[in-house]
Amino acid sequence: MSAEAADREAATSSRPCTPPQTSWFEFVLEEALLEQHLQKPSPDPPPVQLIVQFLEQASKPSVNEQNQVQPPPDNKRNRILKLLALKVAAHLKWDLDVLEKSLSVPVLNMLLNELLCISKVPPGTKHVDVDLSSLPPTTAMAILLYNRWAIRTIVQSSFPVKQVKPGPPQLNVMNQIQQEKELTENILKVLKEQAADSILVLEGALKLNKDLYVHTIRTLDLLAMEPGMVNGETESSTAGLKISAEEIQCQVCYDLGAIYFQQGSTNAAVHEKAKEKFFRTKELIAKNGSSSPHFTIDEERLAGYCQACEVLTSSSDDASQQATPYSQIHSCMKSGKYQDLVKIFLEDNLTLSLPEQFRQSVLRELFQKAQQGNDALDEVCFKVCVCNTVCDVLQGRIIDIQFCQLFLKPSKEKIDFLLEACSGSINLESASEELKRKMAAFLKNLCLGMEDLQFVFMISSHELFIKLLKDDERKLLIDQMRKRSPRINLCTKPVTSFYDIPASASVNIGQLEHQLILSVDPWRIRQILIELHGMTSERQFWTISNKWEVPNVYGSVILGIKDSLTRDLVYILMAKGLHCCAIKDFVHAKQLFAACLELVTEFSPKLRQVMLNEMLLLDIYTHEAGAGVSGERPPSDLISRVRGYLEMRVPDIPLRQVIAEECVAFLLNWCENEYLTMQVPLPLVQTNPYVKLGQLLAATCKELPGPKESRRTAKDLWEVVVQICSVSNQHKRGNDGRVSLIKHRESTLGIMYSGVLLVHGNTFFFPLQEPLVLTTILSLFVKLHNVREDIVNDIAAEHISIWPSSIPNLQSVDFEAVAITVKELVSYALTINANNHFWLIIQADIYFATNQYSAALHYYLQAGAVCSDFFNKMVPPDVYTDQVIKRMIKCCSLLNCHTQVAILCQFLREVDYKTAFKALQEQNSHDAMDSYYEYIWDVTILEYLTYLHHKRGETDKRQIAIKAIGQTELNASNPEEVLQLAAQRRKKKFLQAMAKLYF
Repeated sequence: MSAEAADREAATSSRPCTPPQTSWFEFVLEEALLEQHLQKPSPDPPPVQLIVQFLEQASKPSVNEQNQVQPPPDNKRNRILKLLALKVAAHLKWDLDVLEKSLSVPVLNMLLNELLCISKVPPGTKHVDVDLSSLPPTTAMAILLYNRWAIRTIVQSSFPVKQVKPGPPQLNVMNQIQQEKELTENILKVLKEQAADSILVLEGALKLNKDLYVHTIRTLDLLAMEPGMVNGETESSTAGLKISAEEIQCQVCYDLGAIYFQQGSTNAAVHEKAKEKFFRTKELIAKNGSSSPHFTIDEERLAGYCQACEVLTSSSDDASQQATPYSQIHSCMKSGKYQDLVKIFLEDNLTLSLPEQFRQSVLRELFQKAQQGNDALDEVCFKVCVCNTVCDVLQGRIIDIQFCQLFLKPSKEKIDFLLEACSGSINLESASEELKRKMAAFLKNLCLGMEDLQFVFMISSHELFIKLLKDDERKLLIDQMRKRSPRINLCTKPVTSFYDIPASASVNIGQLEHQLILSVDPWRIRQILIELHGMTSERQFWTISNKWEVPNVYGSVILGIKDSLTRDLVYILMAKGLHCCAIKDFVHAKQLFAACLELVTEFSPKLRQVMLNEMLLLDIYTHEAGAGVSGERPPSDLISRVRGYLEMRVPDIPLRQVIAEECVAFLLNWCENEYLTMQVPLPLVQTNPYVKLGQLLAATCKELPGPKESRRTAKDLWEVVVQICSVSNQHKRGNDGRVSLIKHRESTLGIMYSGVLLVHGNTFFFPLQEPLVLTTILSLFVKLHNVREDIVNDIAAEHISIWPSSIPNLQSVDFEAVAITVKELVSYALTINANNHFWLIIQADIYFATNQYSAALHYYLQAGAVCSDFFNKMVPPDVYTDQVIKRMIKCCSLLNCHTQVAILCQFLREVDYKTAFKALQEQNSHDAMDSYYEYIWDVTILEYLTYLHHKRGETDKRQIAIKAIGQTELNASNPEEVLQLAAQRRKKKFLQAMAKLYF
């Protein structure tokens, strides 16, 4: 028995046992009147209810003479009743949407099984085993209808169903409902077991690519006639209602997409199939439309499916999938980037593209995660709830209870974000008056609902509140608050445009000063200062925090402003902006500087230029910390502004030294050597020492690849630096308060005071990041360090040969300061590139010169490791020169690692046997001694070890040495290539062992 036949048997066997009550005459009359009934515009009862009546009559069991219940007899009466039911369905064009809405699962199952029978589907055969292309068109269409209904029923059963409120209990009705429920569950169980087969049948139908036909009332009448009279017509390709191939594709793709989407909850990969089917459906609808005589596809539901599939199948690497808010939100929830999620909701408050239900579902999911123990999500839940609430306000919906609960205990942070969300959700220039009224009413009601006037002040003094509420509305709000709480003493003096609620006992000066210290919002700072000056005119509020520091060159100008409020505001905005720059909070720094620039432009051209200079420095910092890190060149506008600053000739403008330093360093870092050497105006070079130094550096770097005789600019740079480092007995403090490391000279030969050039922890060279420029200035100071007479250990550096080898007056140079500068320069250079082997060698040489042998070995080994893939390749000879190897030998000797000394002696171009033998004679060695013998490839050293251990009676160690010397690859008769390979292999293993020891 087939699965379909089993369904049919289950459906018929479960009907109540009542004898037939319709006479044969009445039945014939029903058949005669059916045609007229279906032709009525609004038949009563509706046609679909006739199916239920006919099938119920046909499926009633019979009772025999012994009062035993028998299945419904297969007689002419029942066959005609079933045919009548099929005719009603044919009248409805077999539209599954209509049939599913009005018929229960058991009834529709019975109807479609009857269609399969009358369409001559081979009994006892699985549909998946049938070749649809070989069947008559109506038979193939019947199989498609059944399998489409099967998977649609499975999908529908997965949706939650709203329970109908039961009426008064009636035993017979309850029994009937229970029987139908059990029968539905049995049918669903069978359908789910056959789901895979149904999917295969439908996938096969997509390959048919031909028109099919479905039964009409006429073809059903023909089938009811004698078989010999109808076979030819009913099985022909033209019988029945024609369904085009594209219509079949559209129906089947949509139904397959739905089942695949439903299965995707347990198998995410299936979502790709669902996406493919839905998008194919979309293409067919765009071509043919979504409605046909026998089916309709809900385009809104299809769009929702497509949207969901785009989200569920998007990957984090595919930037194109992040185009919609849905996919972005899904990605944020999946990756835990909840701050980005809040940003998306804020942006959507302007476009209002996300449905309310979707917003609430995201919030519910966040609440569930928070309740599972993720406390960090509490803040995110609040922010998303605020975004949803503001959206509700703008769309005129009731505020959700969740917002009220979360806002029971307001805080400064909560109100700050609420105001941010409100400001970002409405564009006052383009918003309608209705939107403005809704937002104003929301903010006004918030104020009325709060008891703490500090929070009320935060809202009422906000820019958005002031723009939305008129003067009379603000006065009315004050009156309402006075009536609400007589204990609050509100001042009745006229309010200004900057604040609405005057000071009260609960908002004292200390609280406002505390807010002033913490705030980085320029508008809030202005409001607080206005409030403070309204309370007292005796205080200088720029002095309340010792963290507010403004350079002396600016302080005298700012403190000369006569109006106290303006003076405080300018000083605090600049101090906070400089502090934000120092902590790399460039966003707030730009806001503060922009507000300060707007303020001073009104009354002081001098301070306006000061702010433009500071904003230039801020833009340099922003680029170097952002796009500059990845090597992206700065915009041409920024380069032009840097040049403009250096060429500026405005008198009496206070200038900060650091800006000139950063501008020259900026040009050097981005290789603007052509400008510095050829285009910079001559008066600028003569008057600006930083430009002069930058020009010499740029010219020297340009000539480095050239021949040695073209080094005139190198000599000029050398002379300038030597002059700067000349000694006098007088100390001096720079304009910005920084003290120099070395003594100043009063000679006019230097281009700048040494205190300006060399400052501990902050030299002019430290903003430099271009490797060639850093290497050049580093090699200059290394050479200057090496020319002193009492130097014992020279420091090696790249390009050191371009500098002069002597100084006429050595006593004039403060070599102590030069040594400190070399240390700081190389430390800074290694923060720019920790893998530059030349800089690592300089660092090692410095440690070697200062008797820090373990640290020196660390950097010598690191220099070799970075240029040889951790010694897997040969270290270049220009890195491990004989001088470097000898210093490594000395380090090991002074650390009492004598076996390491002997092994390193092999690394020299000519093996130093004398040092090696002397080291091996030492018996107080702190290294692994005989365990290092496997790294020795020089046979002479191994023979000496054998002799030495024999002489001392150290049999075990002698055997280790003999084993090492007995290796065939060390045989002197081997080709030179074999010997070199053996040496290289031992070098690699030894250096790797040393690296593990000293790293």
